[in-house]
Amino acid sequence: MQLRRLASLVGATAIIVAACSSSGSSSAPASAPASAAASGGGTGGAGCTVGVSWNNFQQPRWAAHDKPAIQQTVEAQGGTYIDADANLSNEQQATDIDTMISKGAKVLIVLAQDTKAVLPSIQKAKDAKIPVIAYDRLIEDPAAFYITFDNVLVGKAEADAVIKKVPKGNYVLIKGDPGDPNASTFLPQGWDQAGLKDKVASGDIVLLNGPDGTFTDAWKTEKAQSNMEAIIDKAVADGKKIDAILAENDSTALGVVGALTAKSYGYPPLSGQDGDVANLNNVALGKQYVDVWKNANELGKTAAAAALALCAGGDAATLKLPDGLIDPTVAPAAGLTAKPFTTPGNNTVNSFILQPTPLTAENLQLAVDGGQITKAELCKGVDAATAPAACK
Repeated sequence: MQLRRLASLVGATAIIVAACSSSGSSSAPASAPASAAASGGGTGGAGCTVGVSWNNFQQPRWAAHDKPAIQQTVEAQGGTYIDADANLSNEQQATDIDTMISKGAKVLIVLAQDTKAVLPSIQKAKDAKIPVIAYDRLIEDPAAFYITFDNVLVGKAEADAVIKKVPKGNYVLIKGDPGDPNASTFLPQGWDQAGLKDKVASGDIVLLNGPDGTFTDAWKTEKAQSNMEAIIDKAVADGKKIDAILAENDSTALGVVGALTAKSYGYPPLSGQDGDVANLNNVALGKQYVDVWKNANELGKTAAAAALALCAGGDAATLKLPDGLIDPTVAPAAGLTAKPFTTPGNNTVNSFILQPTPLTAENLQLAVDGGQITKAELCKGVDAATAPAACK
């Protein structure tokens, strides 16, 4: 559903590009109707090549949602889309960015494999006066425009749901890649905002795998599974029950479910985020308790629209996406406006921050209505007697 909305919204994207263009070729004001802006001589995306560097395109979300949203938005405005997959390699990502610059990319969208290792490549783009968008993962450079969901709020939503379900007991923390600020900083901050730190201090919650939890290299499902299997074995050996599990994202949560299944342990309340098909199905099946949905269709559209605006000469500090371009469930009704964001490295970057939606068995219909998953995918294997409302 979200991608089908693109056709009706591309005119709104033209508003952004026309409003931000330094060429002055359009007289349509930013508040003009989309059709007027589209026909008012705006530059659109013509002549703009948008290069996208993926750190690991193998994760299902990127191909299913992010890439189509970015590519369709760029091409609908007359721009050219190119991309490359670094496959978890910092060296390959550097080569990919060099290649896209040589191919004439006028703006880069970068999902960084490592927030610091990518900095020399970002410097090359800056030297070539090519704007850079840090996509869903922070880059520690003030020149990189940061577009993501509120990852602290994602962590808070994960922990809110699980702690309300299990206010006391033995918890396991399964974190993501240690080189990703989302895993090491933002999501844990959200967990603590939900009360995890206070409950650990009071003794209501005991962390079976230590206060820092267990990190998962490259967010790999198989690594999360092997880590979780070891944690289960130790808990069983120590005579301790696992009451709840906070996993930072869906690929790690999928590994946790794999471990619980392999060990015939049962399924304690478990968190995740991203809204991947397998995980939403697990929510319907009762194997995962909460999945915080970051509507990647809308994130992709946001990044593409911002890329076109920057390509046309827009000022990153004052960039604005108008009302109606992005679904109001994830963006302010008045439209997105660039805001300063302070990074863990004490840099200040301009940013668009979208809002996530926590999904449990009670509100899974939102994911179906939003085009994230079909009813058939959501309800695969679900027992009719215990099915959530979205599967009836």
